[in-house]
Order: sequence, then structure tokens, then C-alpha cells
Amino acid sequence: MKSGFFKKTLILIAFLLVFPFAFAAADSPSKQRIYDDAGLLSDNEVKELEKLAEKHGAKRGTDFIILTSNNEENKDVVEFMQEFYDKEAPGYDKPHGNTAILTLDMKNRDVYVAGFYKAETYLDNHRATLVREKITPDLSNGNYYKAFQSFIKTSSKYMGIRPGVNPDNILFNLWFQIIASLAIAGAAVGIMAFNTGGKVTVNARTYQDNENTRVNHRRDQYIRTTTTKRRKPSNKSSGSGFSGGGGGGVTRGGHSHSGSRGKF
Repeated sequence: MKSGFFKKTLILIAFLLVFPFAFAAADSPSKQRIYDDAGLLSDNEVKELEKLAEKHGAKRGTDFIILTSNNEENKDVVEFMQEFYDKEAPGYDKPHGNTAILTLDMKNRDVYVAGFYKAETYLDNHRATLVREKITPDLSNGNYYKAFQSFIKTSSKYMGIRPGVNPDNILFNLWFQIIASLAIAGAAVGIMAFNTGGKVTVNARTYQDNENTRVNHRRDQYIRTTTTKRRKPSNKSSGSGFSGGGGGGVTRGGHSHSGSRGKF
């Protein structure tokens, strides 16, 4: 009798200890960063992008958001993104905090890359344009998952580089750093190997015959120089199409951001 009561008591205590944690886990879903309202991704692709965004978000202290829409209200892509930021209040550090957003307007085929707070500094208008130009070919070809991956990875990479520095400088490429390291190491080994040999005593005077070698005669005669100037033709072609650009702005809620827009 006492044994049965003891077992029931233990079960009740265990239940009371576990239940709060189970409830908290069920009540605290992971933060959403992928808003695929246009239905461009599969469920598995959304999950993978969520993991990627979470990983790089923790690395840079910034939320990486992807927002797609069919834009049934036909709003401008910048206005649409700004309203989303004001309403949803994303941010890694706080609501309305550090955020980088990629917005796709499928109705008008517009793409906009924006950065708020820390991302506004590290992902300024120029860098936002570089990111947009890198992902546009994949967007145009319908490779949305690949383009979204590239947005997160490239934006994260740029945010790890000091503002004001060209993030595409060859010095920041891993393969170049490896080759440069190997070259420096090889040069160091070569110098050490060279210095271990005997001293070279042969020079230019060793084989020179001073009695029979002389300059007989030399004359330099300047004639004239003719310079012709031509007007450089200006490039005023207007048939190249829309290439994108633009810049940042301020939301109605007063949040400043960088940005770059274009077509895909």
C-alpha cells in the first residue's frame, strides 16, 4: 500500500517538474525570418533558409529577413518593405533593431535590399547594390532558393568587413589568402636556401677587358614630337534598360535604412 502511494507521488512530482518546461517550449516558437507569402519555396527550403538565417544572424548580431509577395495591392516595393518593418518590428537585438531585408515583388518583378541600424552601416547603399547584383541572375532564372541563400551568405560576409572598404577586394577572398600564404612561405624557404650556399665572387668586372673595351662614338638627335587631340565620344545610349540603384530612406515609424532596388 505504501509502495503504491510512493510511486504515485514520484510520478506526480516528475509531471509537475517536466510540465512547465514542455509548456514553455510549446509556447515559444523560433523566430520567423522567412516570409514567403508568394509561395516560391517548398517547406523544406523554408526550414533550411530559417536555419541559415539563424546561424548568420547570431554571427553578425543581425536578423536576415526574406520577404516575398504577389503584391495584390500593387504597392511600391520600398513602401511595402517599410510597412512590413514598422508592423512586424524585426531585429536581432531588439524590436525594430538590426535587420537586413530582401524584398521581392512578384507582380512588378522588383527586388529591394535594405539594411536597418547596424546593417544600414555595414550594408550601405553601395554594398546593398553589390548584393542585389549578385543575386539578380538567379532571381531572373527562377532559382529563388539559391538566390536567397546567396543573399544571406553575402550580406553576412559584407557585415564582417569594416565599413568604407570594398568588400569584393581580392584580399578578402579565401583562395587568394591561401595562395598568398603559400607564396610567402615558398619565398622564405627559397631565401634561406640561397643564403646557405657559398658567396658569389664573380661580377661584371671579372670578364671585362679595360684595355680593348671603349665607346667609339655615340650621337642622339631629337627630331620633333607631334600631338593630335581628338574629342572622346560620349556614351548617351538610352536603350540599355533599367539597371537599378536608388538608395535608402525612412519608414513612417521613423526608422532609417539603406537600400538598393532593381528589376529581375
